[in-house]
Amino acid sequence: MRFSTSLILIKLLVIQYLSVLCVSQDFDFFYFVQQWPGAYCDTKHTCCYPKSGKPSADFGIHGLWPNYKDGSYPSNCDPDSVFDKSEISELMSNLEKNWPSLSCPSSNGFRFWSHEWEKHGTCSESELDQKDYFEAALKLKQKVNLLQILKTAGIVPDDGMYSLESIKEAIKEGAGYTPGIECNKDSAGNSQLYQVYLCVDTSGQDIIECPVLPKGRCASDVQFAKF
Repeated sequence: MRFSTSLILIKLLVIQYLSVLCVSQDFDFFYFVQQWPGAYCDTKHTCCYPKSGKPSADFGIHGLWPNYKDGSYPSNCDPDSVFDKSEISELMSNLEKNWPSLSCPSSNGFRFWSHEWEKHGTCSESELDQKDYFEAALKLKQKVNLLQILKTAGIVPDDGMYSLESIKEAIKEGAGYTPGIECNKDSAGNSQLYQVYLCVDTSGQDIIECPVLPKGRCASDVQFAKF
């Protein structure tokens, strides 16, 4: 009888531990990250246009990344949930346009999307399945037209220099929330606008104020590269 009781207690402890483990794999918010192709290509590293051709001169999606409020993030949460292109067949033309890959060698985007799903998307499966994950990112891009927001503020991709604060203020004014800005350097060493981070609630639908902003390592004045 004692043995049976002990066995039941052990099972209960294991169930409790697993439930805590599952909760710990949840997340607090998403970073919705868009990148400027001019800055991606204008570095010491090369870029390659997708097989579908040169993307339009617009911000492209980099990813929708689950994050914790302490600044850390989960990754590769479900090795059994592999990328399945049949799940996103209806979204293909939209993804090619709005989520293009610029890495080399030139590709059709599947490698990039597969990486984003397996590293980041699998950590949001409690909220979004594979199709919903990519669809959510596409809808967010439609909701926030970064290029138009910046153009309205007189900030255009003409290789000109703009103050970092003016870029942040323009996006805050247009999107309603404070963005995180990440910069990289061109071949001449100029700091340039590279990626814009906006925070999204765990449903993947609504933009929110960021609990924590990424450190972007930008100069006070940054270049908005042509593309």
